[in-house]
Amino acid sequence: MPVFKYKGYDPGGAATEGVIEADGQRDAALKIKAKGVFPKEISEEAPSYKKRGLFNQFSPFILAGITRRLSTLMSAGVPLIEAMSALSSEQKGIWKGVMIDIKDRLAGGATLARAMQAHPSVFPEFYTGMIAAGESGGALTDVLMKLADFLETEANIKSKVSTALIYPVFMACVSVFIVMFLFTFVIPKITKIFEDTSASLPFITVVLIWTSSAFKNFWWLMLAAVAGCIALYRRIKRTRKELIDSILLKDPTGILMGLYMLRFTMTMGFLLSGGLPILKAMQLTAKATGNVVLENKIMSAQNHVSQGARLSAGLEGFPPTLLQIISTGEQTGRLAEVLKKTADSYEAEFERKLQGAIALLEPVLILTMGLVVGFIVAAVLLPIFELNQVMK
Repeated sequence: MPVFKYKGYDPGGAATEGVIEADGQRDAALKIKAKGVFPKEISEEAPSYKKRGLFNQFSPFILAGITRRLSTLMSAGVPLIEAMSALSSEQKGIWKGVMIDIKDRLAGGATLARAMQAHPSVFPEFYTGMIAAGESGGALTDVLMKLADFLETEANIKSKVSTALIYPVFMACVSVFIVMFLFTFVIPKITKIFEDTSASLPFITVVLIWTSSAFKNFWWLMLAAVAGCIALYRRIKRTRKELIDSILLKDPTGILMGLYMLRFTMTMGFLLSGGLPILKAMQLTAKATGNVVLENKIMSAQNHVSQGARLSAGLEGFPPTLLQIISTGEQTGRLAEVLKKTADSYEAEFERKLQGAIALLEPVLILTMGLVVGFIVAAVLLPIFELNQVMK
């Protein structure tokens, strides 16, 4: 339903303003007058997610904190509108605007779920779906606390991946910069001595001279090639994402598959425990996996489930162990609980594999740099030794 922003005067003649949901301008005017306000100006408000800005970035940690505080306020008996008012007063920037907008929508008669649905870039679909289920079931406080726990867990997983990759990526970038600097500026000055001599040079020195010359004369072509590869990858990812995701599923380390299964079990278990129907939970979980191939498989399984089949029978290509766990949960009627426990197991396994891969990557980078330096040293020293032998 459209939202209208209005300015007017209250029965006492004081200026007032606010927002209200209505089917149109006429309906908005009638609702405003019914509140005892004489409208001076009524205009339809554009949803906040359409107001693009440079810093319109929403942190999941902030959302988790807001959700937890809202649950705490409501459990203490604070009315919803007053709770939102308190939350908006302690926020800054775009978050403050979102909280104020939600508070105004609530004052205009909207439910919390509908008020949040006006901000899809802030509140994911599963979030508003859970809020709607909590409102209809009278368990909004408990749902908010579960949402906060889920958001914090999800954000912590992403943070662990980012933190673990910082050092290796930094080392790789520094290594590439050093190698390019050596071959472009340092090595040419050293190898010029050998180029001016008429003596035959060792093969390794010839390779060094050729490589250094290529870096010095064609560095722009190398950068263009790297930029072209990045652009090609992005184009393939945009147009043939299923191809890339199918390759990622074949990751020999099993890290990515573990991450996908962690997202599936954690999201599915959370949504089912929050009271969402299994078909809706499957639809939202499919989007949360982050892999188009698995998303299609989950949506295919959703069709089978809608026709009366069991979830474990419809999921093709998933690990047999997970399918057996799901089957057991279906038989015992504890599917949500079983999935949440399985997610804990996948999280521990994912963290262990990630740390192991990072621990292996660091010495590989150091060894690679050692080989490059060794190659340079050998290529420089060998002709010097040969010249010394000739002079003797």
